[in-house]
Amino acid sequence: MSDKPVPGRRGLLKALAVGVPGAAWAPRAISAPDPASPTPHQEGAATGGAANRTLKFFNAQEALTMDAIAARLIPADDLGPGAKEAGVTFFLDGQLAGAWGAGSQLYRQGPFEQGTPEQGYQLSFTPAEMFRRGLAALDAAARKQDGKPFAELDAARQDAWLRDMQEGKPDFSPLPSGVFFQALLEGTIEGFFSDPLYGGNADMVGWKLVGFPGAFASFSNDIERHGVIWAGQPVSIANAVGHKMTPGGKHG
Repeated sequence: MSDKPVPGRRGLLKALAVGVPGAAWAPRAISAPDPASPTPHQEGAATGGAANRTLKFFNAQEALTMDAIAARLIPADDLGPGAKEAGVTFFLDGQLAGAWGAGSQLYRQGPFEQGTPEQGYQLSFTPAEMFRRGLAALDAAARKQDGKPFAELDAARQDAWLRDMQEGKPDFSPLPSGVFFQALLEGTIEGFFSDPLYGGNADMVGWKLVGFPGAFASFSNDIERHGVIWAGQPVSIANAVGHKMTPGGKHG
């Protein structure tokens, strides 16, 4: 976190959107949401872009906390909606409820020791375990110091907590708070810019922010149009079949 104005933070995201380096554990949206999947937690906790959606992993308090975190990491501003409005909480909820959350592709035999940055994630926690522990630890620490859970603090205090987490200051033992912050940041960025098929990037607000066209079946009409600004609307994987561009950036 930094003390720069909010537009500066979103400007940075816009610059990074084309290729954000991720840690080995970062969500990969490996499967589409299953409408038949069990949904034990009812909607109403998180509000990011879909009031009638249900939660598969987060409980109500966790969803509120994640919404608040997302709203500070990528805030809404004059450039458009932020991560909360884009449904990042629902993106992470779906990922944490599935194979990625269970750590299905993580090597978990140990030894678990502090590694170098080049070695990536080195903890024993699955992503689901990390988020459950980390969100609870953040709320507990905020209640102890400020008398309120994280989601009920004002924006300045929320930013202060996130800044301290980035620097690894709060003691969330056995989970390093700095590692958890990085997980939150990378997950929020990925949810903001992923295909809407996976629960985030509602109304493709992330793609519209950076001018990303999405998953068109063909760009053959535009390949040779050098120096021409693409002016179409982005398309999700879910409705990309048969879409191609026509001159001027119109759907064909």
